[in-house]
Amino acid sequence: MNMKTSILANLFFIACFVSLISCGEQKSGTESNTTEAPSDDVVESRASPLRKVEGTIANKQLKVQYGSPAVKGRPIWGDLVPYNEVWRTGANEATYLEFTEDLKFNGEILPAGKYSLFTIPRESGPWTVIFNSEWNLEHGHYQYKEENDVLRISAEPIWEENSEEWLTIEMVPEGLVVKWEKLKLPINIE
Repeated sequence: MNMKTSILANLFFIACFVSLISCGEQKSGTESNTTEAPSDDVVESRASPLRKVEGTIANKQLKVQYGSPAVKGRPIWGDLVPYNEVWRTGANEATYLEFTEDLKFNGEILPAGKYSLFTIPRESGPWTVIFNSEWNLEHGHYQYKEENDVLRISAEPIWEENSEEWLTIEMVPEGLVVKWEKLKLPINIE
């Protein structure tokens, strides 16, 4: 290898290395206490960006992480998300909550820890909200096991006229609110 070829090979290697490093520094598409859809400047290779929400409810710290899918003109309820089946309440890996003090959900105590969040949508009536001890499920409901459920509660969905393009999970003084398409699902926390 002559000197010119060696220099070109080294420059190529350096350019590849710099490119690789800069890819690792892209924005992750996370949020903190906001419900805005992922902005256009978010560089995210996932179709359903990973979102994080952190805040205080009932004077206790709570973190939520979820994949935020978009409607994209698709029929959601009863189609993309079937009724009467466990849904990961997000996209990609399981949605999870983390908190260091016991919380009450609809009056039922859930001990401090990390839990995956699942729901069972219903065409009418209350939905089932599930907190499962297996929080790190990389394929969401495909790995869900009912025997790992720690708590199940009911939540009454509210159907609105306005549609939310991106799934969001908001923290409000009363607890959490899952919003997607025309759904608003409040989950009461005390």
